Amino acid sequence: MPSAIPRKTTPDELRELKAEYLIPCVYHFYQNPPHIVAAEGCFLIDHTGRRYLDCYSGVTVMNAGHCNAAITEPAIEQIRTLQHTTTIYLTEPMLRLAKTLAEITPGRLKRSFFCVSGSEAVEGALLLASLHTKRDSIIAMNDSLHGRTRFAMSATGLDMWRTDPFPLDGIHHIPFGDADAVREAFRSHGDRIGALIAEPIQGNGGIRIPDTDYWPAVQRLCQENGALLIFDEVQTGFNRTGRWFACEHWNVTPDVLVVSKAMGNGFPIAAFITTDEIATAYTRPGASTFGGNPVASAAARATIEFHKQQNLTQASAQLGEFFLTKLEAVADKFDCLCGARGKGLMAAVDLIDSARQPDPARLGATLEYLKDHGFLCGKTGSQRNTLTFMPPLTIQREQLDELLKMLAAALNATEAAQ
Repeated sequence: MPSAIPRKTTPDELRELKAEYLIPCVYHFYQNPPHIVAAEGCFLIDHTGRRYLDCYSGVTVMNAGHCNAAITEPAIEQIRTLQHTTTIYLTEPMLRLAKTLAEITPGRLKRSFFCVSGSEAVEGALLLASLHTKRDSIIAMNDSLHGRTRFAMSATGLDMWRTDPFPLDGIHHIPFGDADAVREAFRSHGDRIGALIAEPIQGNGGIRIPDTDYWPAVQRLCQENGALLIFDEVQTGFNRTGRWFACEHWNVTPDVLVVSKAMGNGFPIAAFITTDEIATAYTRPGASTFGGNPVASAAARATIEFHKQQNLTQASAQLGEFFLTKLEAVADKFDCLCGARGKGLMAAVDLIDSARQPDPARLGATLEYLKDHGFLCGKTGSQRNTLTFMPPLTIQREQLDELLKMLAAALNATEAAQ
């Protein structure tokens, strides 16, 4: 068996391995990427021992912090006892997790189908919609991201992630946040539309938050036209936005809820969740080899319990309000920043040039500066000019203050370099 990669391996050596053995589509952030070997709480640690404040949480996965013993220890105990079966056998961790999810999800959402990734859960949700409505088309949003599998990628609206040259037919993309566009899509294709799928807050599309009346209006249009409303909360779920699920900000419960990422806090697990009535449409065999894996299920239950014990709902809401106020203050001082926005600890600001056009190059330089000074942040948006912050919900105010001070330093440095 090959030996594990030693910690002394340099980033350059790893890039050589990556260039030789991975498919080229697998890219990385940064011109000079660090070699991450360990993590603790809100920090990632590279091969030299340098610590980086993780302000992206592995794209909003580590909401409860890295290597959290309250989560890893139950998973370790489970792996010592029962590591794997499949969904065709009875195992308690998966079924207890299903009950726990039914208790925290809004409305009458109750029945779960477990799988491994968000992409797979999106596929399952769209299949369920077709089975329930007996219709073959869907409405999806421009600038959305739903995954890399065939149907999920076809539903994706972001150009850079929609790499399939032959996307599936029957998907009607419309502008996000425009209820009139939803109404027109139903007018044109209503008898074929089985579902509308969307992120309640667009993540990779640039942390785009619709108006207060948008989602209630969309839900009414779906109900009037006999279509299911599917919310992809892979990024927004599990207190990222200051609520267990972002849809709660609009008091709208979808017909199907898709979750993954932060549910397992680093352990691969996903699910789509629906009502008793809609679930009855899916009765033919639908096993998942790794869905509801005992170890991942134990970790997910421990994650949810940690969220409850530490009241991460309130922490996310309060820290997010604090951070957004401070971010707006920084944006007021720099002409290159505009549109500071967020809900909970899901926040962003756009970088623009002197003509007020998107400036992805400036964002790239800013990210490099932040990384070189110990802060890892994200980039999103259709023009890749949106600086994005999604730190663990366990982060402290002092750490957020340090981040914003360093952001100001980064903007001054990149301004001088232009």
